[in-house]
Amino acid sequence: MSVTGNILIVDDDDDILTAARLLLRRRYAEVVTCRRPERIPDLMTRHSFDAVLLDMNFGPGESSGKQGLAWLERILEIDPEIVVIMITAHGSVDTAVEAMKRGARDFVTKPWQNEKVVATVSTAVELRQSRAETAKLRDANRLLREASARGGQEIISASAAMQDIFSVIERTAPTDANVLILGENGTGKELIARELHARSARSQQVFMAVDMGSISESLFESELFGHRKGAFTGANDDRLGRFQAANGGTLFLDEIGNLPLHMQAKLLSALEQRQVTPVGADRPQSFDVRVIAATNTPVEHLRDADLFRPDLLFRLNTVEITIPPLRERREDILPIANHYAGVYSKKYDKTARTFSTSAQTALLDYNWPGNIRALRHAVERAMILATGDVLEPPDLQLDYPGTLSAPGPPTAIPTILNLDEMEKDTIERALRKHGFNISRAAAELGLTRASLYRRMEKHGI
Repeated sequence: MSVTGNILIVDDDDDILTAARLLLRRRYAEVVTCRRPERIPDLMTRHSFDAVLLDMNFGPGESSGKQGLAWLERILEIDPEIVVIMITAHGSVDTAVEAMKRGARDFVTKPWQNEKVVATVSTAVELRQSRAETAKLRDANRLLREASARGGQEIISASAAMQDIFSVIERTAPTDANVLILGENGTGKELIARELHARSARSQQVFMAVDMGSISESLFESELFGHRKGAFTGANDDRLGRFQAANGGTLFLDEIGNLPLHMQAKLLSALEQRQVTPVGADRPQSFDVRVIAATNTPVEHLRDADLFRPDLLFRLNTVEITIPPLRERREDILPIANHYAGVYSKKYDKTARTFSTSAQTALLDYNWPGNIRALRHAVERAMILATGDVLEPPDLQLDYPGTLSAPGPPTAIPTILNLDEMEKDTIERALRKHGFNISRAAAELGLTRASLYRRMEKHGI
């Protein structure tokens, strides 16, 4: 027996109010009765009602139903999502139908059948709760879209090179032109993509990022185009592909340069036709997305037809943005470092710390092979491990050329014996050694890219 839902009953007949209260009070959490309709606004302020049982007429001799219609409008003004059920006599059914045209959900006639009243009120409460859940989901989706558009990070920059990029973003974002973002690992390609989305006409729709390098060839079509139930072993339900899931919004294809040629052909076909055919389906389905792609592949490799299809490149790079590495825009190093120092002091509940002059010099002199990602990790590590109020060069633990491969004594015992910590340390060293190039680091570690990403996520790298 349900005990959820709050009901308001408004009628000038005490017998009706008593009968309705006795009938419904064991089925709902709260049943409030009211003889005078002028109390309705106050009651709705003090209670959260799911449904209202509202009489059509109040006072001796009233039979036109005008009072009920007037209060129906007033109730819906106060709460447009509330469900109103009209109470009427047999001879006033036409008036009750008029009330439904004006927003009432249903009506019950006097004298009523208890089963009819219970069923009608139950349906009303379910509808109200469904509307409330829909509203919550709508608000949650809106907040998620806003959060996904910004990604919770802002672009910190003081360099002239980045100002030129901001100018390109400002001119390109309002259009639907496809954009190709080039740059080394860790330069902030996804942040640029999110900024393009946030400033576009699609900003209220979804921003969906897909790491093309982590999608296996066997699942490529299923991931991007979707599949139908039973299309292959393990396809237990229909699944929406990324193109359709991002419909109306922006689809960010990261690591596009890692796609094999035959997969590039399938992607090109979808982009040209603006349609995808889910695996196991026999009809193509249209999509409307703006495509932003990114890669750390050198531009000369992208223009090599043996490595990347020229027709796909032309389709992707209507506008091309190249983000310079951090070592070529040193004006950004200290602002970014100070930003992350503030972020991590709050995250780890640490005293606000500043960089000493020598630490600032070390930051500026370092080559940052992992770019902003490496700088962020260095600052986070320093905020965790430093003991003083001022961050010094040793706190940053920067690996300069030659330190990564320097051999230790043949019988040296590792200073870290915890397996998880050793794995994390090894992964970080491999990433720094290869300038945070995921593919090269994964190859040296003997892992697939997907496996390396999982381990990076496990260790918070």
